[in-house]
Amino acid sequence: MKQRGRSIAGFRSLMILMLVFTLVMTPISSYASDAGSGTRWGDAADEIDKYLDAAFEYYLAGDAKAAYNSVNDAYFKVYEVTGFERQTMSYVSGPRKNAVELQYSTCKAAVKKDNSDPEVQKEVRTELNKLKSMIREDGNKLAAKDGEEQTVTKYYKDGEMVASDPYAEYAGDPNAAVTYASWGAAAEALNELLDTAFTAYKGKDMEAAKDNVETAFYMVYEESRLDHTIYAELSVEDRKEVDARFAALLELVEGEKFQRKAVQREIRELKNVVSAKAASVDEKIAAQQAEEAAAAAQEAEANAASEEDQNWLTFIAAFGIIVREGLEAILVIAAIIAYLAKSGNRKSLKNVYIGGVLGIAASFVAAAILYYVKQAWAGAGQSQEIIEGVTALIAVCVLFYVSNWMISKSEAAAWSNYIDSKVQSSVETGSAMALAFTAFLSVFREGAEVVLFYQPMLGEGRANMVWAGFAAGCVLLVFVYLAITKLSIKLPLKIFFTATSILMAIMCVSFLGSGIKELAEGGVFDVVLQVGGIPENDIIQIFGIYPYLETLVPQLILAIILLITFMMAHYRNKLALKDAEIRKLQGH
Repeated sequence: MKQRGRSIAGFRSLMILMLVFTLVMTPISSYASDAGSGTRWGDAADEIDKYLDAAFEYYLAGDAKAAYNSVNDAYFKVYEVTGFERQTMSYVSGPRKNAVELQYSTCKAAVKKDNSDPEVQKEVRTELNKLKSMIREDGNKLAAKDGEEQTVTKYYKDGEMVASDPYAEYAGDPNAAVTYASWGAAAEALNELLDTAFTAYKGKDMEAAKDNVETAFYMVYEESRLDHTIYAELSVEDRKEVDARFAALLELVEGEKFQRKAVQREIRELKNVVSAKAASVDEKIAAQQAEEAAAAAQEAEANAASEEDQNWLTFIAAFGIIVREGLEAILVIAAIIAYLAKSGNRKSLKNVYIGGVLGIAASFVAAAILYYVKQAWAGAGQSQEIIEGVTALIAVCVLFYVSNWMISKSEAAAWSNYIDSKVQSSVETGSAMALAFTAFLSVFREGAEVVLFYQPMLGEGRANMVWAGFAAGCVLLVFVYLAITKLSIKLPLKIFFTATSILMAIMCVSFLGSGIKELAEGGVFDVVLQVGGIPENDIIQIFGIYPYLETLVPQLILAIILLITFMMAHYRNKLALKDAEIRKLQGH
């Protein structure tokens, strides 16, 4: 009976050994060549493709657990069991094997993400495809070594092979470098590798456990620069703490004694430490980004306010130019009309109106000619800045002349003499053409000045505000004209001419600075003599003030000349007024 019992026990032992052998060899044999086709590595890669495509289907369906398990099965049931991992390390390279294991961890972390964002869906599919590409590439290298045929990536849908990628719309570049959305994501990838290391350690595969720990350290912790970021954003002590945890874990894994609980505890502590440090870094960076965003928003608001201020300055300048020039033309026309009415020559008023309308039309024609000439020169290769600079300098000359002319006519007597000299001779000779031409010149001169003054302003990129100011000024001039001609309202000539001549002098200095700067930007010469203490911003530059001696010195010289001419004109006006009073007394 004892002998029989021993025989039965021996038989049972043999059966158990055969069963174990069968269980161990079945996974391997399932990827062995079919009917001698010799596609072991290709079949293994196909099976991994099937698991990874299934993982993406589970992910899209919202089953993160099943997706995670499918990626896990691709690793443990195929990549490890078939010998793919060891063969890759032996015949491709150790670093390549580590890179594949890291990609497995990246995919396991990816399929846990929210599946409602299309961009995240693309990211997950790209990571899975990258792993498939890496496996296929390594499989073909191993196949070449063993004399097997080369294979291509396979695609599966609902567990069945299909001809092309059923999720091509989600696919990105599988060869793109690994990036992490945050340091927390890097920590998650690192933790996945540590979990894989513990699974291998539990199975007493010490080498695989060590490889995964080293991959977590070198290819995630160091390569992603999480170590440097912890040091830079937190402290050197924080980085030392993580380094020490890694060293302690490696020492346990490499030890001869099997210490399952100790390794599990060390991995748990390391994961907690890394996750905490990464979260702290993310919080600090998020706070910095929030602060920078707030500063950027504040700067944008300030720029918007500055832009609004500049727009209003441009509007006011354009409005002021057309009103000033228009008032001057209106004063001339109104004075001529009043003179004709008082002298009984109302029949000549038609000629004044015709001349005035032709003057307005000629001003628009001059503006069009200047615009097209400017465009033609620019098209012929001339610098836009040079054209604008020359136009500004011409405007300076006109402004200088007109400001002196206006200050000289600021006294009522001088103005009356000017009107008499222009109109009386035309009436006496009965020349309708001469009277119309006088009105035409009075309007066209002012219109031409407006054209010249508007050109530099239109080049500043705020043409809409220039035209808005022009339109508003024209509306005001219509009411002013009606008030003067129909209601007999008189403007204070001395205040008007004096104020506008001062304004034109300021514009003269401003245009000089802008014109010189435009010529410098056009390459005519360089402005290099910078002056400290003068801010360089858009509001100050509206007035043509730049922190360069090449612009400031000519502006200072012009300002002195303007002041001298104003003083001389004021002195001449006083003398003319005294002479008029003396002649008036002598006449009585």
